[in-house]
Amino acid sequence: MSRAELPSRRTLLTAAVAATVAGSAVPAYAGTPAAGATGTADGGRAAARTVDNRAWTSYTDWRGGTCDGTRAVAGVRPGLVIERPAGTKDYTDPHTGRTAAWEYATWTSPAHRLAVPATEAIASWNAHTPAGTWLEVELRGTYSDGTDTPWYVMGRWAAGDQDIRRTSVDDQGDGRSSVWTDTFAVDDTASGLRLASYRLRLTLHRRPGTRLTPTVWRAGVMGSDVPDRFTVPASTPRLARELIVPRYSQEIHKGQYPEYDNGGEAWCSPTSSQMIIEYWGGRLTPEQLSWVDPSYADPQICHAARYTYDHQYAGCGNWPFNAAYAATFDGLQGVVTRLRSLTDLETLIAAGIPAITSQSFLKEELTGAGYGTSGHLMTVIGFTADGDVIANDPASDDNEAVRRVYQRREWENIWLRTKRYNASGRVVSGTGGVCYLYFPARPTPSQRKALAAVGVR
Repeated sequence: MSRAELPSRRTLLTAAVAATVAGSAVPAYAGTPAAGATGTADGGRAAARTVDNRAWTSYTDWRGGTCDGTRAVAGVRPGLVIERPAGTKDYTDPHTGRTAAWEYATWTSPAHRLAVPATEAIASWNAHTPAGTWLEVELRGTYSDGTDTPWYVMGRWAAGDQDIRRTSVDDQGDGRSSVWTDTFAVDDTASGLRLASYRLRLTLHRRPGTRLTPTVWRAGVMGSDVPDRFTVPASTPRLARELIVPRYSQEIHKGQYPEYDNGGEAWCSPTSSQMIIEYWGGRLTPEQLSWVDPSYADPQICHAARYTYDHQYAGCGNWPFNAAYAATFDGLQGVVTRLRSLTDLETLIAAGIPAITSQSFLKEELTGAGYGTSGHLMTVIGFTADGDVIANDPASDDNEAVRRVYQRREWENIWLRTKRYNASGRVVSGTGGVCYLYFPARPTPSQRKALAAVGVR
């Protein structure tokens, strides 16, 4: 599990605003109703849309932004590249102390007005960054009162770690909003202030004098306003299906490569990511794995930990960094979103798309888990005939023990709630339905329909 006994950044975020928000038990809805859904929550409550997803992925999308040295490229997977440098600047890596000059070019999206004025926003991106290149992703928003945020850095990222150390940026805020690792958040949600619109800015970097370039295939933001609640309405089971997804335990990696968040015991996120990457056929080569101690089982888990590691957060649980890692495998893309209920997960499973979910709970809140956690990722791979959740839980003693069946009602609540009580009785955060989705760059019609049904395109 991920830092099971330590406060996560989202626990700290909730603590900062807990005194100003009131709890409720309103269901969350992300995007449009799932195929076959009635449009209302169980219990008769009207559906309320709480998530807005916008992504730039097409040639037309990239052409629609403002380019300064970048250009759109067409093809099977349209993208954005450096055409000519807009300038050169020095970057001092805070984690190595090294200063180097980099050519750069930028792309700025058109303003996107959120259909759901947001209390939180999470950017995610998919890109290829060959050695000698990297990218920076920034967000600037306009509040509901018409004033603007600063340009916030949502990530400095490279697929490798030879040029810069991939990193989030701490201590960003304007007194009204803050960035907590990978999440933009309005500081005082009870004030009614919301993020009404935003622009994304991508800055592509390369070694001076070269023709190298990153290629960005996908960039977007999930904005959300999920109401605070300790419990959520129960959904009605409607699917019995199990996907055959590789099973990997993080626990067998205890003590391995402690420079990456103290080793495997904290590697729930990259372990979950690697399971789904391999489900879709992604494989690492012997050359890519040659740095791993040959005595270690499942060396690809060590690799995933290294290449999702956020050097500022000092952990492997940065949500967008995991999605970006997945998209470094040929033919895959990854996004971070929020879903409304297990009905949405059933829609995805029916189309053959497993999902990685983030949840936190006390030991007694999830029967059969055998542990409690302030933040943990696991892979949902199906549902039993009774509607219970079949999960590949990496917090297991070995690979064979990874497949678990968890009670539907318990599991749904610990995943979708935004508030919970910790072991000390304090109110801390829940993730409100956060989910990583990895899927083909060219989805089938049924996969595309399922993704659209949960608000992802």
